[in-house]
Amino acid sequence: MKKAEKICYILYPGDESIEGKTLRLKQQYTLCSASLQDIIARFERRSGEHVNWNTFPDKVSVQMNDTHPTLCIPELIRILMDVKGLGWKEAWDITQRTVAYTNHTVLPEALEKWSLKLLKELLPRHVEIIEMIDEELIHTIISEYGTEDLVLLQQKLKNMRILDNVELPASVVKLLVKSEENPTVDTVDEDDEDEGSEAVEPSNGDEEDESDEQEPLDTETKAEVTFEPDPELPEIVCMANLCVVGGHAVNGVAEIHSEIVKRDVFNEFYKLWPEKFQNKTNGVTPRRWIRFSNPDLSEIITKWTGTEDWVINTEKLVELRKFANNEELQSEWKAAKRINKMKVVSFLRQKTGYLVSPDAMFDVQIKRIHEYKRQLLNVLGVVYRYKKMKEMSLEDREAAFVPRVCIFGGKAFATYVQAKRIVKFITDVGATINNDPDIGDLLKVVFVPDYNVSVAEVLIPGSELSQHISTAGMEASGTSNMKFAMNGCILIGTLDGANVEIRQEVGESNFFLFGARAHEIAGLRKERAEGKFVPDLRFEEIKAFVRTGVFGPYNYEELMGSLEGKEGYGRADYFLVGKDFPGYLECQEKVDEAYRDQKRWTKMSILNTAGSYKFSSDRTIHEYARDIWMIEPVVLP
Repeated sequence: MKKAEKICYILYPGDESIEGKTLRLKQQYTLCSASLQDIIARFERRSGEHVNWNTFPDKVSVQMNDTHPTLCIPELIRILMDVKGLGWKEAWDITQRTVAYTNHTVLPEALEKWSLKLLKELLPRHVEIIEMIDEELIHTIISEYGTEDLVLLQQKLKNMRILDNVELPASVVKLLVKSEENPTVDTVDEDDEDEGSEAVEPSNGDEEDESDEQEPLDTETKAEVTFEPDPELPEIVCMANLCVVGGHAVNGVAEIHSEIVKRDVFNEFYKLWPEKFQNKTNGVTPRRWIRFSNPDLSEIITKWTGTEDWVINTEKLVELRKFANNEELQSEWKAAKRINKMKVVSFLRQKTGYLVSPDAMFDVQIKRIHEYKRQLLNVLGVVYRYKKMKEMSLEDREAAFVPRVCIFGGKAFATYVQAKRIVKFITDVGATINNDPDIGDLLKVVFVPDYNVSVAEVLIPGSELSQHISTAGMEASGTSNMKFAMNGCILIGTLDGANVEIRQEVGESNFFLFGARAHEIAGLRKERAEGKFVPDLRFEEIKAFVRTGVFGPYNYEELMGSLEGKEGYGRADYFLVGKDFPGYLECQEKVDEAYRDQKRWTKMSILNTAGSYKFSSDRTIHEYARDIWMIEPVVLP
């Protein structure tokens, strides 16, 4: 296979191996470079003979979606300096005014950190540029905090530097030398600032030798504070820090997420540049997720709002609130849902071979398989439901439980073993329950294979309950929650991501809420580590039930073990499944109670669609355009 074809042959290659890491880095650079070269060619073509690079940020905005395209920062500087002949200061200024960063996750593993060694091997020029940016940042930090308190400075550099566990630049070492010789110096004077800001090339070895000879930190302070790298640890490039430094704006994608970004993820940067940080709550397009995917519901919305304008002006959906109790609307609404449920029945039979009843509640969780999204909590709840059913007589179980079809879908990352165990567990649970003649149509569990957008377009319109049950504070926003709400599906979930805002808009009584709050999570993990957590007896009962082998011969000890213990990798229930389990079960009882009253349930469904108006991507894009890209809409004649 040709080298160029190898780069784009596999999407999201596993990065456990050095080969996988190398391929992923090549992919990121290729896409960044190709995009920027195209953007620059268009700018030059439209500029004509006289190209004014200072106007480039007025014509171009580059929005980095998470850290994957971070290389566009050094790549844009490289093109401007090495190809177009601009100086460092001008190229750096243009880049900062052009680029902005959207953070999509608070998970540490998703805030990319690359091996400096690997970057040097593949992109040596880009490393030189990143070193210059890091040097600029360090001088900015010293300008803000001075050098008098070396403990404070060390902490700031540790949290904020782009290059982690890497020697300080020579220009910075000189400042530390000066502060040791003259302890009264606590800020950088103008000469020192100029010296740092004019660093066009990485500091050379001669300067480092000179600073070594002066032994600047051979004092009592040095015993307490050292800026030397640890030879036992790898040299790392922190891409998220580069994003924050290299862009003029940083935003989260839901109100609670943006607050976490400021308070926790990038708190040091927020203190330094509070004006950079803002929120842009995600949105989805009603053209695809209602009009295209759900034509029957679309006709009803148009009829009762009196216009088709809701497709481009979702505020019109609010009109539905006035008719939520109207029996005619409720009848039409239920009929449309029934049509969509029949489509799901046919789809599931075709894809999985399982035949499910359209009279059951369709309970859906479709999203990437990850421990923080807690598909494990969902399926353990299903197992508890199944166990209780088996302990009852037929008459008692039919009286106690609303029939349900529990539908799962999603993909696990290639090397994410625990996620694959969860998928295996769900399919094993389904194989057991679906073939149990005692249970029949009271409970079915289906894992939909090969989940993608086309599958979602079938499942979402036919869903009645949707699960968005992530550990509070760990979901940036979510967008499937918005798609479900638009289609009149009622959500069960935690106060996490966009759930918070959806609940505000659809009404607290039309959202099934449970679980610990984001501000409680750190304390709950500390409680666990100290051995003070006492699990609910129902949680212990269900783990023991799984271990009996009722769901087949596979050994689920690793999976169940992850929910136990006080500490250790893959242990100690980091995502608080056990803590939230009793509240989740009690909330599901409220779901059953509400579903039995179909008039109430249908009203809740209508109010979810009506309250979803805020979550249109039209609103989101307008906010990006107004607040980050600084562009005005063109009014068509």
